[in-house]
Amino acid sequence: MQCYGGRHIDTPQFLRFAERAVTFDTHFVGSLPCMPARRDMHTGRLNFLHRSWGALEPFDQSFSESLRAAGVYTHLVSDHYHYWEDGGATYHNRYSSWDFIRGQEWDKWKAMVQPPLERFRQMYHGLQQPSATGDGRLQSMVNREFMKAEEEFCCPRTYASAFEFLDQNRGADNWLLHLECFDPHEPFHAPARFRKRYPSGYTGPMLDWPRYERNEQNSLEVAELRANYAALMSMCDDYFGRLLDYLDRYGMWKDTAVILTTDHGFLLAEHDWWGKNRMPFFNEIAHIPLLVYHPDLASQGGERRKSLTHTTDIMPTLLDLFGLAPPTAVEGCSLLGMMESDRPVREAALYGMFGAGTNVTDGRYTYFRYPEDMSKQDLYEYTLMPMHQKSLFPVEELRRATLVNNFGFTQGVPLLRVPARRNLKGQPVGHLGQGGGYEDTATVLYDLDSDPEQQRPFRDAAIEERFLRLMAELMRRNEAPPEAFLRLGLAVPN
Repeated sequence: MQCYGGRHIDTPQFLRFAERAVTFDTHFVGSLPCMPARRDMHTGRLNFLHRSWGALEPFDQSFSESLRAAGVYTHLVSDHYHYWEDGGATYHNRYSSWDFIRGQEWDKWKAMVQPPLERFRQMYHGLQQPSATGDGRLQSMVNREFMKAEEEFCCPRTYASAFEFLDQNRGADNWLLHLECFDPHEPFHAPARFRKRYPSGYTGPMLDWPRYERNEQNSLEVAELRANYAALMSMCDDYFGRLLDYLDRYGMWKDTAVILTTDHGFLLAEHDWWGKNRMPFFNEIAHIPLLVYHPDLASQGGERRKSLTHTTDIMPTLLDLFGLAPPTAVEGCSLLGMMESDRPVREAALYGMFGAGTNVTDGRYTYFRYPEDMSKQDLYEYTLMPMHQKSLFPVEELRRATLVNNFGFTQGVPLLRVPARRNLKGQPVGHLGQGGGYEDTATVLYDLDSDPEQQRPFRDAAIEERFLRLMAELMRRNEAPPEAFLRLGLAVPN
């Protein structure tokens, strides 16, 4: 994004919004990937210390339900199809109403009993051919047969639904529109008018969907994948500009707040990796955008804030916009005070993914902490909603469950304690995604002042001692279970 110093992709509309909003320069993820991040956003608490990808729990206090209870109408428009899989099934029902735009990635949208497999083999690069029965890449190829004209793509259809909501309701008071676009998630499939802005020199079959693996592509293939990503970002920018135009046209800036953020980033061969989940959570994944406009603070437009912020801050900020106090279980902080002046609200932020490293930053350093042996650790899922991404917990997993009542944030509700699944390397995991395991699992520090691209890992006993103290305190405040401390070599608090 140009408003964060980007030079390779045209994003003038995001830059236009930054001139009106307050830009937060040190905003970090909490839990990864998609639905864990959304649980953080809904509840103001970290998900990854207690469970993997999954649904909102019965005891969770969602910002949307809190707003609805206070008389605020909430509406979700999204093409993020994970909401409608097993592992996301309780999120959209927290809203007053919703609209689901079909067709992204391997959403089971269009039915084709006998797809043209030979034509698909010729159309698409071997990297994105289905690797096994049930590989969702085939479903994506089918879906894309029905997205030829620009207005048939998911992003334009998602914005069209949002404008329909605004046309009907912009004159009303006390509403929240959650407009959520899956793009620029892979596959990097954008209309031709955006794609032609970024020539790559590549002339082979369609190549716009990397796997979550180490980079083994040649320079032209890397250039093509990055060019397709750039095209998709330009489309996101263009359609966001249409929302800004709408707010201009109807004078909505005088009484409408706007928050722009995302869930996580994506490696485009930086650090010799593609994707997310498997590798350490470098800043390309963990350091994400956040821009906020508030009509009462319009005079702050164009200013920047350096203090450290976190995905869990979204929930209490949304409540604060409507004058509501957060529940006592919330660990995030409202950002409205920081918009007035750059007042720090935390010394450090914790982030990570269930079963992977546990990471902490103070904005100057990032510290990745891993178990000494990733295959020799215990890890448990704590849940009353035993759902993986695409399935319920199998019976054989649930047979090993016990019932515990160890956490204050569950409002006195006991939870199932289920041993985590393990991948082929014996590592306990929650998200059995592409590639099958965590790699490069070395405990390291990075100095973001002298090494912003995180190319020079180092160890320093004094700095690590401080970060271990901060990590343990943040884990304690989030009621991390004993094994979360033990796997990292930390003392379990009383």
